[in-house]
Amino acid sequence: MDMGGHDMGSMSPPPGAAAAAAVKKMRYTHMTFFWGKNSEVLFTMWPGTRGGMYALALIFVFALALILEFLGSRRLETCLSKLLRRAPAVAGAARTAVHAVRVGVAYLLMLALMSFNGGVFLVAVAGHAAGFLAFRSGLFGGAAQLEEGRKQDDPVCC
Repeated sequence: MDMGGHDMGSMSPPPGAAAAAAVKKMRYTHMTFFWGKNSEVLFTMWPGTRGGMYALALIFVFALALILEFLGSRRLETCLSKLLRRAPAVAGAARTAVHAVRVGVAYLLMLALMSFNGGVFLVAVAGHAAGFLAFRSGLFGGAAQLEEGRKQDDPVCC
């Protein structure tokens, strides 16, 4: 079928498209664990290759894991249950807000781990361990938080 002298199979790209494709930089995403400070964690070009930014990213991931352990601790739940006795509607809203923040932090931490950087992985595990030690083990006051379903003493509130 004649399309007015145009061969549709050999159309060239519009002007400027080839130049845009040449300018566009190809990026590689790791699919296995790797070691190195030149990585992207959570955001494009962050931490990048600037000095000290990788350490800042590791501190951020550590803090996320620590916060996640606190949000799942009995200490926070005890504080919220004391509020429940005074104002049930406010306590329900507070529990819902804490749950939403906890899920958001958990997903953010998961996305950071998907950078497949070995340092990020180790720091996340260390943050969870430090959070467990501080908020769930009973080492710093309060009863140890046992597995779900077991009877335990209520820890002292904040």
